[in-house]
Amino acid sequence: MEQIEKRLEMLDNRLDSIDSIVTALVERVMKQPVSIEVTCPKCGSIIQITVTGALRLSGKS
Repeated sequence: MEQIEKRLEMLDNRLDSIDSIVTALVERVMKQPVSIEVTCPKCGSIIQITVTGALRLSGKS
């Protein structure tokens, strides 16, 4: 039982870390575009992937 609790705690910590990383990435994308360039392993072409977001500000307080 102790081993299961330890593994669940480790999983919880990993999920918290993933959540933090995703949150930081989303915040960055909402402020400015993120661009990734990869080379196709088959043809050697460069593929550019750009992710952009639109931030809508609410006038409600």
